Amino acid sequence: MDLPLWAELLLVLVAVWVVVAVVLVVVGRAILARELTLLLPNLVRLFAGLLRDTRVPLRAKIVLAVASVWLASPIDLIPDFIPIAGSLDDAIVAALALRFVLRTTDGAVVREHWRGDPATLERLLRIVSWGRRGTPRALP
Repeated sequence: MDLPLWAELLLVLVAVWVVVAVVLVVVGRAILARELTLLLPNLVRLFAGLLRDTRVPLRAKIVLAVASVWLASPIDLIPDFIPIAGSLDDAIVAALALRFVLRTTDGAVVREHWRGDPATLERLLRIVSWGRRGTPRALP
């Protein structure tokens, strides 16, 4: 049975996510592995803070609200009970929403609302800003 392209890509992303977490633990980077697993709860807190912030434009708040509903929804492409991989679809939605917010909001505002490791946020901002034309507003 041939899988559709999107399913193959999703399987590759899941495999990469699992391998990265395992490698981080094996090479003694348990703190980074922990941040990887705490990424989604930290993003939920970030989105909640940004939704309340008056400096965030309405269109960015709409994107954040839709992403928050997706994150809170019990219906997922990959069930959440699957370790690490269960959060992958949520992470992709969160990354796309954060990318949109960074186009319209100053990065300092985003940094103010982050409750996790600041180095994790900086890595995340570099990842979601990848491929954009021009200088990202959120990064110095």
